[in-house]
Amino acid sequence: MEDQNPRYVSRLTKNTVALVLAGGRGSRLYELTGWRAKPALYFGGKYRIIDFPLSNCVNSGIRRIGVLTQYKAHSLVRHLMRGWSHFRKELGEFVEVLPASQRYSEDWYQGTADSIYQNLDIIRAESPDYVLILSGDHVYKMDYGPMLVDHVESGADLTVCCLEVPVEEAANAFGVLQVDENNRVLAFQEKPAEPAEIPGKPGLTLASMGNYIFNTDFLFERLIEDAEDIQSSHDFGNDIIPSLIEGAEVHAYPFRDIETGGMAYWRDVGTLDSFWQANMELIETSPRLNLYEKDWPLWTYQEQLPPAKFVFDRSDRRGMAVDSMVSGGCIVSGSHVSKSVLFSNVRINSYCEIDHSVILPEAEIGRNCRIRNAIIDRACVIPKGSVIGHDAEQDRANGFRVTDSGLVLVTRGMLGQPEGSA
Repeated sequence: MEDQNPRYVSRLTKNTVALVLAGGRGSRLYELTGWRAKPALYFGGKYRIIDFPLSNCVNSGIRRIGVLTQYKAHSLVRHLMRGWSHFRKELGEFVEVLPASQRYSEDWYQGTADSIYQNLDIIRAESPDYVLILSGDHVYKMDYGPMLVDHVESGADLTVCCLEVPVEEAANAFGVLQVDENNRVLAFQEKPAEPAEIPGKPGLTLASMGNYIFNTDFLFERLIEDAEDIQSSHDFGNDIIPSLIEGAEVHAYPFRDIETGGMAYWRDVGTLDSFWQANMELIETSPRLNLYEKDWPLWTYQEQLPPAKFVFDRSDRRGMAVDSMVSGGCIVSGSHVSKSVLFSNVRINSYCEIDHSVILPEAEIGRNCRIRNAIIDRACVIPKGSVIGHDAEQDRANGFRVTDSGLVLVTRGMLGQPEGSA
């Protein structure tokens, strides 16, 4: 349908409002989200996670976007104002922040469905035919246009975007769907301990990505009903979707790789290990998530910075980085960086060895440090001579968080340094 009538997709996207749910705390990231919402977390050297669903919307032709915020939203709102405020309402486009503001009740957002319900008047004023609801804390590239086409052609009231994931990964973590041969949803369970396997595909289950398309009038009716149900937790996964399976047309849209038809790239970077691993995947020779594609640009805010700099070329003091990503404003002075991601304005002083580490903006590493398998939070000042990631017991004794896999998280609070400014 896209190739035969490309304007069809354009009309659909033009008549769609996207709402990005960006109020999540990300508790499994522990101190890394102590001062920021999960969608505001840094990723990929210069981006924040929220940039991925927003860039997907814009690249898909959806340019009316609301971002619903709640938990510790200051750095997220600041990022949106600096990087995403150039859209013009006069041209029918916007990226607007929709904070919890007690528009329909005296409560803050009580769940994902309630967050949409409390903004019904704002959505109604835009008169969209379709509402695209997106999770704001996943990393992936996706054209939402084909999903809109599939939604309309299937006659669905609700379309749930999903992908195949290993059963053990989905257990207690994702909503799980069971579908028939036409992708109509037959059953939905929110975060089951034992997810149902896909028939003919042992070990795999069909997991919801937390992305939905609703026909607007249908969405309004369901949200109003749910708001009046005092037994409801007002959540799409727990309440709305399960209640619709029998009485409405609920369809699944499998998210697949366009070129191979296989499993598409999508990461829920909701744990320290998954966050670190997703960043490590970017430094592979041919990463599955290609940040360098010109036909699918990723937009963000980044201050104007000088190029990265590598200084000293002596056998005992050589500034270099291999198999790594190094952002603007960084200075690697007489140290060796390997298989690491350095965000903006990182300073690494001489005689250091940095390996398999993710170092967030404005961190400074003192001389003679050895760091591996670590996440160093924003603006940490690592004392000279520090050894991190080489002895788990010593890392714990130093007050750092060590995961079961041996990954080490270091924050300013752990170092006794002032926190804030996420």
